[in-house]
Amino acid sequence: MTTFFSRSRHAGLLVLALILAILPLFLTNAFYYDVAIRIALNAIVVIGLNLLMGYTGQISLGHAGFYGLGAYASAVLTTHYGWPPLAALGAGAVATGLLALLLARPVLKLKGHTLAMATLGLGIIISIVINNETQWTGGPDGIGVSAFSVAGLEIAGEKSWYLVCAVLLLLVTWLALNLIDSPVGRALQAIHGSEVAARVVGVDTTRFKVRVFVLSAVIASIAGSISAHYIGFITPNLAGFFHSIELVTMVVVGGMASIFGSIIGAALLTILPQLLSSFEGWETVVFGVILMATMIFMPKGLVPSLASRSRKRAGTPTAPKAPAKPVQEV
Repeated sequence: MTTFFSRSRHAGLLVLALILAILPLFLTNAFYYDVAIRIALNAIVVIGLNLLMGYTGQISLGHAGFYGLGAYASAVLTTHYGWPPLAALGAGAVATGLLALLLARPVLKLKGHTLAMATLGLGIIISIVINNETQWTGGPDGIGVSAFSVAGLEIAGEKSWYLVCAVLLLLVTWLALNLIDSPVGRALQAIHGSEVAARVVGVDTTRFKVRVFVLSAVIASIAGSISAHYIGFITPNLAGFFHSIELVTMVVVGGMASIFGSIIGAALLTILPQLLSSFEGWETVVFGVILMATMIFMPKGLVPSLASRSRKRAGTPTAPKAPAKPVQEV
């Protein structure tokens, strides 16, 4: 049964690669390319966040803070110190990972609403620091970001950026799918099912929670750096509370514990504001109604709900739950 779902996931990866390959045929102008690039960047962050929330059951309401750290690391290091963009991206990812590692153990000891409040506070602190350090970050006015270049080759134009973001999305999706199918992934799902039961069967719950927290933070940082270079100008809103809520909503709407649900959720919530802009002031209300309807009629999220209904009609067994046997240490 596990092999069946593993093959289904990797077949989905091939479908995703095919969609990303043919999508440029339908992107007829720069605006459509811009939306596609933003979808890919959001999906990358949401995949990492879903590993933390959907598969491990750990809530984070401050993930935009890690996204903002990556973006501002690239902006500050390239603008003020003349670092190569790739080096700045790597330094931002390492610094974000170290910060996440430092905070993970005390924060992840909390559960439920207390964990949510702690991660919310972390995101708010990062946002305040970015706003106040005006000599480095430009404060509320924002800061310009230099073009992204590697070995003298500059990435410019929507088509080039689409290629970069599409390849990065495929890579992150592939890594996430392989992580889920590994002993580490089974341990994460066991923790989500019951942390006490996971300890009983030999899972070092603290170590695995810290690992996935750091991994999701680093993924968010890398996406933030890429986004900063693509946009060319960033403001503290990248690290704000509302951006964190948007990311969490993408996870929930697309489907908890669903990698492809993360991509669908990111695509839907990135496109919807554009489609609803014609409602002139009512777009937020319509947006809220759509989200409420999704949660009422598909509480597990779009992809898991639709997949469950499809399996019931076809008589296919549902996805296996966390194993009740000892998990191999990694």
